[in-house]
Amino acid sequence: MTFWICSRCGVEHAESPPVCALCADERELVPADGQRWTTLGELAAQGHGIAVEEIEPDLYGLGAVPDVGIGPVAKIVRTGAGNLMFDVPGFLDDAALDLVRELGGLAYIVASHPHMYGVQVEWSRRLGGVPILVSEADAGWLARTDDAIETWSGDREVLPGVTLTQPGGHFPGSVVAHWAPGAEGRGVLLSGDTIFANPDRTSVSFMRSYPNLIPLSGTVVRRIAENVGRFAFDRLYSNFRATVPAGARDAVRRSAERHATWVDGAHDDLT
Repeated sequence: MTFWICSRCGVEHAESPPVCALCADERELVPADGQRWTTLGELAAQGHGIAVEEIEPDLYGLGAVPDVGIGPVAKIVRTGAGNLMFDVPGFLDDAALDLVRELGGLAYIVASHPHMYGVQVEWSRRLGGVPILVSEADAGWLARTDDAIETWSGDREVLPGVTLTQPGGHFPGSVVAHWAPGAEGRGVLLSGDTIFANPDRTSVSFMRSYPNLIPLSGTVVRRIAENVGRFAFDRLYSNFRATVPAGARDAVRRSAERHATWVDGAHDDLT
C-alpha cells in the first residue's frame, strides 16, 4: 500500500493533501520552499536507515539516520511483560524491524503528541498489528487510520511499572510515560516535548510551539507539573537527545514556577 510522509514533520498520511495540516498549524511550520511529500521507498533510496542505541539498561533510542522530518529519537522501554515504543520514527525498513525484534518486539506504540506519530501505522502493521494508543483529545490529527489504533484518556498502566498520563499543554492530549524501574529504580519520565529538557540539563521548558516560540500560560504549566509530580522520577528524557540526568522531578517543579511567574508578570521590573 502506498502512503505519504510529510518531509517536514515525518508523519504518515493516507493521501497527499496540498498541505500537511500539522505543519500548517501554528505549532509547526510549512517550509519556505513549500510542502513536500516522500515515501518509504524514496527515503530508502536516499540512504536512510534506523540507528538503535542503549541509553540506559532496558531503555533504547531509535532514530532515523539521516533525520526524517524533525528528527525525533523514539524510545523503547523493555520490560519482562513486553516493550513500549514511545514516540515513533518517520522511517522503517527490514533492518529496523529486525533490530526491534531483537529487543523483544513491541507490545504498544504510543506517540507523545501528533508531531510524533511518525509512521506508527506502518510500524504496527509490519510487526503484526501492535496496538497503537492515541490520546482521545488529539485523535482528530490522525492522517492515516488503522484497526490497531485505540483512543484513551486519563492514566493508563500499559506494562508493569510503565504508566501513561495526559498532562496536556503542547496538545490537549499530550502524553508522558512514567517508567518506575528506570534510573536504577529512582524512576524515569519520558516527556516528549510536553516537558522539554533544556541544554543546561538542570531545567525544562513548556511551550505551545517550540519553532514559533509560543509559550503556555502559567496556569497550564502549573497543571502539567502537578500532574507529573504525582510520580517519583529522578531522570527525564525528552523526544530528541536532551535529558535531565538527575533531580528531574524537582527541576520540573522549579522550572514550572519560574515559567509561571515570568509569563504572569511577576518579574516585569527586570525587563
